[in-house]
Amino acid sequence: MARVVVDTAQWIRRFHPNPDSPVRLVCLPHAGGSASFYYPVSESLRPGVEVLAVQYPGRQDRRAEPCIESVEELAARIVLALQPWTEDKPLALLGHSMGATLAFEVARGLERCGTPPVALFASGRRAPSRYRNDQVHLRDDDGIVAELQLLSGTDSRLLGNEDLLRLVIPVIRADYKAVETYRCEDGAVVSCPITVLVGDSDPKATIEEARAWGEHTSGAFDLQVYPGGHFYLSEHQDEVTGLIGERLAALGALG
Repeated sequence: MARVVVDTAQWIRRFHPNPDSPVRLVCLPHAGGSASFYYPVSESLRPGVEVLAVQYPGRQDRRAEPCIESVEELAARIVLALQPWTEDKPLALLGHSMGATLAFEVARGLERCGTPPVALFASGRRAPSRYRNDQVHLRDDDGIVAELQLLSGTDSRLLGNEDLLRLVIPVIRADYKAVETYRCEDGAVVSCPITVLVGDSDPKATIEEARAWGEHTSGAFDLQVYPGGHFYLSEHQDEVTGLIGERLAALGALG
């Protein structure tokens, strides 16, 4: 099999460089999302935590590249892209929605490389072993738009702009295909602590489905529930970033 070569600069965005930060938080976007979603998180956590946001193929400055329709393949490439960033300080992971599932597989990949993350923050997603028979990626374009409206995570101006939607829908469809066809390996666990963050009215993850993340770590586990739906994160950013900073400090990653 040919060796895959990954251009780290294509995959990683560092909005607020801080070489003196003792830890880096790698942030993985939701389906259809881009690295810029995490700019406010980066701004909020600096200077104690340096944020690296992952840019998937097929969007923004990578829109000419084909999307990757497999969580496993996407995770493998991200692990390769992160290798240079593991050499001088520890990494933690934060993923929202699809990004949470992806973060779990990235964590497993980093462990196999001998550079395990110090923490995993999984937001707005049921545990990797909890499945639903979702088939959003098989819907027509109107069905995709209906899904976006349900989750309330897409700018209303975009939903009303047909030209922009035509550009975005194929990316969203590809991401949904990746996460909806993903199947977690039986008994898969990571060694790092997992903190799960979820909205109390999230249509994509019940509290019980979120609590099941505890089955996927041999380390500590905690569940934090916030008022709100799938994108509770936008309304509780200060609380969430405060919690992440505190958890990383408690783990000794900041000192």
